[in-house]
Amino acid sequence: MSPLPGQRARIAVLLVSHSDKIAEGTRDLAAQMAPGVLIVAVGGMPGGGLGTDFEGVSAALADAGARAEGVVVISDLGSAVMTVESALDFADEELASRARLADAPFVEGAVAAAVTAHGGGTLDEVLASAQYAGSTFAVSDGQGGPTGATPPHGEEPMSGITTGPHQVEVRNPLGIHARPAAVLSRLVAGFDARVTIGGVNAASVLELMKLGAVAGQVLEVDAHGPAASEAIAAVVEAIAGGFGEV
Repeated sequence: MSPLPGQRARIAVLLVSHSDKIAEGTRDLAAQMAPGVLIVAVGGMPGGGLGTDFEGVSAALADAGARAEGVVVISDLGSAVMTVESALDFADEELASRARLADAPFVEGAVAAAVTAHGGGTLDEVLASAQYAGSTFAVSDGQGGPTGATPPHGEEPMSGITTGPHQVEVRNPLGIHARPAAVLSRLVAGFDARVTIGGVNAASVLELMKLGAVAGQVLEVDAHGPAASEAIAAVVEAIAGGFGEV
């Protein structure tokens, strides 16, 4: 979430691409999904060509590290990974200890990481969300989940209340597209509960987008955990309200 003036952000997301336009465009997209999160973008060569510049990446890493307690780095192609690894090797030990390089798809990982950071996720949780994004659209294992996928918050049972599922109709004309998916994902992050919407993990903006829920579709909302009832009530209200698009 947004730090107060003079405060460091909790987690920054650093995007490293071969193209400055790709880096900046992905930053802008992720920022719309997670407003207020510190997202730093760097791409291309000093003269404007394609590539990744060691000095530029090192400076962006230092900038993100100076403004946040932890940094999750997402890069687009193999040589960008090597540039980031070199920048981390040459960074001071204290900064390097607070930075993590994600093995994640560039756009999806950036969005997932930013939304989790917006929800107050730790460095490891933001990293896990970015990496889980790579399996969100993978081939199903036949049991409703992608092959090899490990959700960012694990699957350990939560103690507390289990509520019966509630049904709610999608009212906004465009359905659960990117912005409503981000709203819902950020919303459930504020509750001590594991929430599902239409059978998918409501904490994952990408799974909600993959659901493809359209106007008029009735979704089942369920939750388990100490704040299950409150979480369901908030989700149902948000969906029934149409996200300001009705």
